[in-house]
Parts: sequence; C-alpha cells; structure tokens
Amino acid sequence: TPSTGGGTYWWNTGATTASITVTPGSTTTYTCVYTLNGCPSPAGSGTVTINPIPTVTINSATVCAGTSATLTATPSTGGGTYLWNTGATTASITVTPSTTTTYTCVYTLNGCPSPAGSGTVTVNPIPTVTINSTTVCDGTSATLTATPSTGGGTYLWNTGETTASITVTPGSTTTYTCVYTLNGCPSPAGSGTVTVNP
Repeated sequence: TPSTGGGTYWWNTGATTASITVTPGSTTTYTCVYTLNGCPSPAGSGTVTINPIPTVTINSATVCAGTSATLTATPSTGGGTYLWNTGATTASITVTPSTTTTYTCVYTLNGCPSPAGSGTVTVNPIPTVTINSTTVCDGTSATLTATPSTGGGTYLWNTGETTASITVTPGSTTTYTCVYTLNGCPSPAGSGTVTVNP
C-alpha cells in the first residue's frame, strides 16, 4: 500500500500489480518497489508464514459388549485443538459402542487442520453357555456338558475343571456351574444340577 497513489509496482516475483497471490512451499518474504514520478520507494516487504499440516494418530481397542473403551488422539505437535466425529473436543474420549465402530478426530494447530485420524473399537459379543441337568442313583456318576453359543472358547467349572464335559459323583443333589470365555469375554455362569436319589 503506497503512501500516494498513481505510481507503478514491481515485485521480486516480477509481478507489476498492487496485489499478488502466492502459494509458497515454505515461509517466504516478498518485496515490492513502488515508483511514483520516476522516484522508486525503498522496497517494502511482507512475509507469508507457512504453518505445517499436523498429523494425528488414534489407538484402537477391543472390548466385550457393554464395556467402555478409551481412545486417545496423539498429535505430531502439541498445542492444538481436537474435534471428534462424536462432537467431543478433548484429546481422549470414552465410548461404549454396541457394535464395532470407527471413531475419527481432526486435530487443528495454528489454524491448519490435520487429515482425520481414526481408531476402531472392536466389540466382541458376550457368549452364553447352557448345561444339562440329570438324575442319578446314590453312588452313581453323572456327566455334565457345557454347550456354548459359539465354539472356540475356554471352560472353567466351579470344580476347577477346564473341559467341556465333567463327570461327577456327588453324595447329594448338587448344582454345578461353568463360565465359558470367548475372545476374552466371559459368559454368565451356566448351571446344571445332578439330582441324587437314594
């Protein structure tokens, strides 16, 4: 902006207009000489400061259905602001999704937003297990079998055994329980009763 109008401009880019539009790759200073009535001004200068685009990474987590998970956005450089697709504006969020869900966050530093980072909360279902009941005569053995909703997990009976089936010889009517765990998620305890007739 000259002190008096009516002259000509010459920028170090070669432009001869009063205003120029530039897209520098790094912070750059531009100069312009303004000439009025044949008298050039001292060069004026203006600097375009380039702020880097930040990045942000987000952890993923695996939980059992009904359990919460905490996701944390970790930026390349601190001091900025966060905006999650949930609307949260904190670095960390705690979520309890009912199904596997991906969460995203944009981190803004010095007015420059990052590409969205993402983290996924994988939700494993809670399995169920059923156990048969049976009736035996006193002194006779019975076999109880735990039948899970989905195979591939582990068993833990209240007797301490870890097989799908157990053989027991109770001295009186007894209820046995088993917890079945799949992908780290334990079932509610299933139960089966051995009724002992004298």
